[in-house]
Amino acid sequence: MTIPLMAHAAPHPAAPRRFQRLLPYLLFLLFIAPNITLLILFTYRPLVESIRLSFYDWDLISPQKTWVGFENYSDYFTDPTSRYIIRNTLVFTAATVGTTMAIGLGLALLLNLRLRGRNAARTVLFAPYVLGGAAIGIIWLFIFDPRFGLVSALLGRLGLPSPNWYNDPNWAMPMVIIVYTGRTSATPPSSTSPASKPSPANFTKLPASTARAPGALLARHAPQLSPMTFFLLVTTMLSSMQAFDIISVMTAGGPLDATKTMVYQVYEEAFVRFRVGDASTVATVLFFILLGVTLLQVRFLERRVNYG
Repeated sequence: MTIPLMAHAAPHPAAPRRFQRLLPYLLFLLFIAPNITLLILFTYRPLVESIRLSFYDWDLISPQKTWVGFENYSDYFTDPTSRYIIRNTLVFTAATVGTTMAIGLGLALLLNLRLRGRNAARTVLFAPYVLGGAAIGIIWLFIFDPRFGLVSALLGRLGLPSPNWYNDPNWAMPMVIIVYTGRTSATPPSSTSPASKPSPANFTKLPASTARAPGALLARHAPQLSPMTFFLLVTTMLSSMQAFDIISVMTAGGPLDATKTMVYQVYEEAFVRFRVGDASTVATVLFFILLGVTLLQVRFLERRVNYG
């Protein structure tokens, strides 16, 4: 019996070239889809909703929202208190960003030296970064107590009176700036990677060969520090303008609004006075301020960053 020869099977056609070209993009979309979804749900949607609510008068309880147009913005920009709070926000941000980055770089240089107990010092300095802002604020409330606090005791040994940090508008803001700067700048530099932790002190891993000359090291490696410096300048400024926990715990925006910033004003308008429209207005103004500051930094500072 003769078995007929089977026809040679045609090879499986290759995937169309168009699909092959689209495959990397499809995989990219597949991987970023969860993050994009979360950003849309928990960042961009609340942002759009906040802008929408700024055109309404709503008490957070009533099911009815009253359309008022730009009335909330008109009231906000004509209120002298708003200008005072904006000034507080800018003063707090400028003071904390400058001192945070300067102290952070100094600590990075200092803790790069081969000193005895260096690892223990890094651990101690890292503690404020791990603790929450509310806990830090409560601790510093006792330290700044004008009668029994550590600061009062130290000033007393020098024969100096302790300021009334809590009730004096001239001293409340410096107190909050000191506490916030101490928390954000006391993060020790990385011992393994220059970018393992985006904190103000973690500019780079400094070469051990030049660890004995911090000043010369800084001058020599300044261009290499510029990418991390630029990144920290942007992120630290955004974080400072949105500081809330330490201010809430220590001063609650007082005394006489001396430490009230725009973020704290948003909280107060929404959850204390139940004026959601006013709170959304402040939040929208703050958003555009942050956006403008970030764009200016990218436009005028990034060109000076050396990525080589």
